[in-house]
Amino acid sequence: MEDYLVRATAYDGMVRAYAIQSTNTVEEARRRQDTWATASAALGRSLTISAMMGAMLKGEDKLTVKLEGNGPIGAVIVDANARGEVRGYVKNPHVDFDLNSQGKLDVARAVGTEGTLSIVKDLGMRDHFTGQVPIVSGEVSEDFTYYFANSEQVPSAVGAGVLVNPDHTILAAGGFIIQMMPGATDETISLIEKKLTEMPPISSLVREGNTPEEILSRLLGESELNILDRMPVQFRCRCSRERVEVALSSLGDEELQTMIEEDKGAEAKCHFCNEAYQFDENDLQELKSGK
Repeated sequence: MEDYLVRATAYDGMVRAYAIQSTNTVEEARRRQDTWATASAALGRSLTISAMMGAMLKGEDKLTVKLEGNGPIGAVIVDANARGEVRGYVKNPHVDFDLNSQGKLDVARAVGTEGTLSIVKDLGMRDHFTGQVPIVSGEVSEDFTYYFANSEQVPSAVGAGVLVNPDHTILAAGGFIIQMMPGATDETISLIEKKLTEMPPISSLVREGNTPEEILSRLLGESELNILDRMPVQFRCRCSRERVEVALSSLGDEELQTMIEEDKGAEAKCHFCNEAYQFDENDLQELKSGK
C-alpha cells in the first residue's frame, strides 16, 4: 500500500486531526541513510510527524525541523512541504541500542534528553516563522506535543511509531496528530484523552493493517469523524546536478581552479538522499568559464 495521510475534523469542528501511514517513506530514508534500528526509529518518527505538519501548510509553503539533543545520533533534520513530500537525515546514522525497559527501541537514549526542537516555517513571506522549545523526553512524539502547546499554543496529542525488522528494514511506520480547537468542551477533551490511553502503539496498528482512517475512527469515534481529504506521502529530495553546479559556481574562479589543479575534480553529496554528483576537470573548467 502506498503511503498517504488524511486530514479530518471531529466533534463539530472542535477537533482537527491528521493520521498517516509512512512505512515506505521511512524505509526509503533508511535505505538512503543506512540507518541502524534505533536511529531509524528516531528519524522515522520525525519524518512521520513532519509530513503531517507539512499538510497543515498551503501552496508552496514548507518547513524545516531540527531535533538536536545530546544523544549519539546528533541532529535530526527534516524538510516537509504542503504536497506530502518529505526528506530527512540524522547526523550519525549508525546508532543502535538494546531495547529499553518497555521493550521498545531506545529512541530517547539515541536522541538525548537535553537539547532543542526547532521548527522554521517558510510561508513565502520576507521573514520566516521560527519556533523553538527544549526537548522534554527525547522520544520525539512527546517533544512535538510540547512544541505545539508551547510554541503554537495549540493543545495537541502527537503519536508516531516505527517498527524495524531484524535486517534493519522498516516493518511499519505511522502516526497521528489530534488538536483541540477553540471551543472544545471539557467533555470532548476527556473522552479523547481516555481513548488515547486505551490505544495500542500506533506502529502496531499500522503493522496490523489499520488505515489512517481507521486509526482516527478508533481515536475519535466513527460517527464523529469527518474526513476532509487524503494526500499521497513520499520521500522526495530536491537536490539535482543543476543545483550543485550553481553552488560550485558560487565558490568563485580561484576556488574552482584549486579543485582542478589539486583534486582533479570534485564530488558533492546530498545530506538528505546521499546522491553523489561527480565533476571532472572539464566540468569544473566549464563552470569556471561560465558556459
